[in-house]
Amino acid sequence: MKAAFVLSRGAPLAGMRCVCIFVAILTLLLTGAGVSAAEYELGPMDKLRIKVAEWQTAEGAVREWSSVAGDYTVGPSGSISLPFVGQIPAAGKTTAEIEETIADELQQRFGLLDRPAASVEIIEYRPIFVTGDVQNPGRYPYDPGLTVLRTVSVAGGLRRSADASLRIERDYINAQGNLEVLIAERNRLYARRARLQAEAQGAASITMPEELADLDIAEKLLAEEAGFMEARRKRVELQLEGIEDLKQLLRNEIESLEKKIATQNRQIELSREELKGVGSLAERGLTVNARVLTVEQTIAEMEGKVLDMETAVLRARQDINGAEQDATNLQNDRESEISQQQQETEAKIEALTLQIEMYKKLMAEALSNAPALALEGEDDMNRVILRIVRAADGKTEEIAADQNTAVLPGDVVKVKIPPLLSD
Repeated sequence: MKAAFVLSRGAPLAGMRCVCIFVAILTLLLTGAGVSAAEYELGPMDKLRIKVAEWQTAEGAVREWSSVAGDYTVGPSGSISLPFVGQIPAAGKTTAEIEETIADELQQRFGLLDRPAASVEIIEYRPIFVTGDVQNPGRYPYDPGLTVLRTVSVAGGLRRSADASLRIERDYINAQGNLEVLIAERNRLYARRARLQAEAQGAASITMPEELADLDIAEKLLAEEAGFMEARRKRVELQLEGIEDLKQLLRNEIESLEKKIATQNRQIELSREELKGVGSLAERGLTVNARVLTVEQTIAEMEGKVLDMETAVLRARQDINGAEQDATNLQNDRESEISQQQQETEAKIEALTLQIEMYKKLMAEALSNAPALALEGEDDMNRVILRIVRAADGKTEEIAADQNTAVLPGDVVKVKIPPLLSD
């Protein structure tokens, strides 16, 4: 295990309040970016990224369990195997339940005073499978938000016929499906761009972008981005509060040390006055020189203590300057991250716009060769027989589906073109 970070640069000063703040920060850092899977139930072939960190009260530090952290795949038996913990049943459980199990097992196995914090993130869902009358049947990675129509598009669209007119018809449908996928992705990017602009300007809310103003899904997209913005704002606020608490602790220590220095200096002055009197007596032979030596040693010891306390004050002031620099760096890093994400989002929007225009031209060309597609294409797609084979509670069932039916990880999508549309 190696240390992730320590609360202060000098001697440990954190109280219980500071501990709670930094543990909250740790939890946010462990669960930062990734696929949201609060209610998703795991299954074989799901890939997980696991991190574990422990707050050590005695050291005032957070330590990362690097020997446990890593990427794991849920095996055919429905479990994952972790160092020190062994086999953990994962199938049918959420990531939150796995986090609790890992933390409890590690605490019990090592007899830890403080319960470690575990983070389990889904980095790759189990794949989906497409079979039947599609261009490229097979296995495909799952992406959140997949529908049957998008799945068919990913598999190359409907199987093409040798007949030229039917081939044009199916190419039109494929282009239409891809166009819808790209437009949906661009709409999400429009919402993300609006959120990044709000963050860059320090705005409390996201302004509705013109591109989404007339869309029914606009409010939902902005609500999702608002959630991201609020989570990031809270994370930064917690980090800044932790730094400010550390600075206040250091200020309190400086104030206490300065009072001690003043008291010690007063005692030194009194001892020096005593030394004058004792020295005078010694010169007249009224006291022994040993007493003079004792007073001089006492003064030297007190002066040494004053020097130590002045050094501690200087160190604490240096730590305050360091904490202020950390706060500045935190703000600068956040601004830099937002700026970089803005550039990346703009580039993706431009690329998607070019692809959208390409598919629009392909659809226009298909319509020029087969004008009836404008009315019949969607109707023909609706006549395609779509079914999903899904495993649930240890049983497999086949359910009817349409173009907008949501596809889940592990699903098998079956596509069949009825005789009217087949070769």
